Amino acid sequence: MSSPSRALALVMKESLQVLRDPSSLLVGVVLPGLVIFVLGYGLSLDARNVPVIVVLEEPTPDATELASCFQLSSYFETRVTTSMREAESLMLRHEIDAIVRVPPHFSRALAAGDSEVQVLLHGTDGNRARIIQSYARGALAQLQVRHGGRVALDPVIAQDRLWFNEANDSRHFLVPGLVVLIMTLIGALLTALVVAREWERGTFEALFVTPVRPAEILLGKMVPYFLLGMLGLGLCLLSARLLFHVPLRGSIVALVGASALYLVVALGFGLLISSLTKNQFAASFAALNGNFAPTFMLSGFLFDVRSMPAILRLVSRAFPASYYVRTLQTLFLAGNVWDVVLPDMAVLAVMAVALLGANAAVLRKSLA
Repeated sequence: MSSPSRALALVMKESLQVLRDPSSLLVGVVLPGLVIFVLGYGLSLDARNVPVIVVLEEPTPDATELASCFQLSSYFETRVTTSMREAESLMLRHEIDAIVRVPPHFSRALAAGDSEVQVLLHGTDGNRARIIQSYARGALAQLQVRHGGRVALDPVIAQDRLWFNEANDSRHFLVPGLVVLIMTLIGALLTALVVAREWERGTFEALFVTPVRPAEILLGKMVPYFLLGMLGLGLCLLSARLLFHVPLRGSIVALVGASALYLVVALGFGLLISSLTKNQFAASFAALNGNFAPTFMLSGFLFDVRSMPAILRLVSRAFPASYYVRTLQTLFLAGNVWDVVLPDMAVLAVMAVALLGANAAVLRKSLA
């Protein structure tokens, strides 16, 4: 029969071991701050300071006005030339990402309401090229505004409004995903390494000769690392708000609850790996390839799952990170959309129960 005093003793023992182990504190406290700082500032899907050249084949006042729309834009570093050959040479050397070609007789066509401007993009990076194309359309739209919409640079004049990310800053989308990566590192990798090390040293066998129960071992192993993970979560949330100014429009209670469920899942996965492999190298390899890599690639943190092949979309549903990423992005940017948050939390709860049950079964076999 389980004893609360034995469970508390195991929790205290594991907590002291965590405090004495520099690697645990490094992964649980230092690494979250380092990851969110480096990746938060270094990882961005936005295009800034795009080098572009405007070719004025006939430098009339109207053509110069169009060039000024790019020069005044905060997205471009603009130079102006009258030579298309020079612009093509710069494009071949990849010193510029775009050429805006203003043809001769632009002023005459502008007056007739039938003007055209050619935008040539360096297409080696298709995603960046599409972003630059949208920025160029925005700059050209400024000329339409100045001329009261009489400039036919585009057959359709669109009025755009961004919902949920009004700042149009990719960090607002990426930082919640970084929180998921950090929680995965703390939960799966840390427990897999630490517990596997205990299997290698034989300290688990010493526990087996005591009257402890599998549930007490699970509780003793998970509680200290759960608290360490929640500390890492707190550091991540502070960084998201204070460093990157990511809005938090949803319930902080729901966010903490979803994070706690995901952390239990990650801890359960790490404990299960260590119990099955009983080797630090094998445990770290399994944790990185079985949890961290899918979190990075298939969770929707960096790549849109909806654009993946159907088989990968199906596979992504097997990984808890995909539900946690969607929940965090919803709570941070959209708010309390319970039709999204509650089903995802329910899936995480089911996964947590399943992993805890699997761990208890593995430990029961080891204790037998």
